[in-house]
Amino acid sequence: MNNIGANSFNIGYLDTLACGDSVLHRLDPRAKLIATLMFIVAVVSFDKYALSQLTPFFIYPIVLISLGGLPAGYLLKKVLLVSPFAILVGIFNPLLDKEILIQFGSIGIAGGWISFMSILLRFVLTVTAALILVSLTGFNAVCGALLKFGMPRPFVMQLLFFYRYIFVLTDEAERMVRAGSFRSFNSRAVGFKTFIPLTGTLLLRTLERAERIYHAMCCRGFDGHIRIIRAMKIRHQEIIFTLGWTFLFIWLRCYNIPLTLGALITGVLK
Repeated sequence: MNNIGANSFNIGYLDTLACGDSVLHRLDPRAKLIATLMFIVAVVSFDKYALSQLTPFFIYPIVLISLGGLPAGYLLKKVLLVSPFAILVGIFNPLLDKEILIQFGSIGIAGGWISFMSILLRFVLTVTAALILVSLTGFNAVCGALLKFGMPRPFVMQLLFFYRYIFVLTDEAERMVRAGSFRSFNSRAVGFKTFIPLTGTLLLRTLERAERIYHAMCCRGFDGHIRIIRAMKIRHQEIIFTLGWTFLFIWLRCYNIPLTLGALITGVLK
């Protein structure tokens, strides 16, 4: 049986991880959100041929995963799950950019391959940072931080509902796949003629169930406000966390640390 909810889209486990009690979990969500945004801005600001400059930025996810006690294997699986999108974006670069930029003896590496690898590195770094943010904070708290920063409430509520109703969609899809497997003993694949009406049925069932969930929320007092258990409060820990990482990102952005270390090592060896 193809357990869609457990094998592919179990992103609800991120909220379970956010219930931890590490030092990073106790930080104000706004501090972690600012640090993550600064990290993403620094990573995507490099030119398309940047490779060595991006490698020191792995220190951010590694430190946060270690201090937060997060499962690195689970996060890696989620990154790999959506990696085909990044591959699709850059897969044609080697065909479009054939100018040789790096020469290793008789082997030349075209700029298209370098830009393709740069896209993959940026993708891994940014997606991992976003997953870590949700794992350490929880999506409700992230949305609450966005509201504190002045993000329009309708936009934040749509973002929150989109995230929550992903689980409704995957749950309904899992039910339909399970029902289909019970009714077809020999066939594993779904034909194109069957797939189209199944997709429409899935959408209708998801909308109907989402409407029932929303009415149930309103009956239980939902008024459009996001409430989290931990109160938001900026302390010196948050200031140190945010400023420390921000200064580090700026330093890594302005200086090519791997190139400097390589030149220093080769100079010492000479």
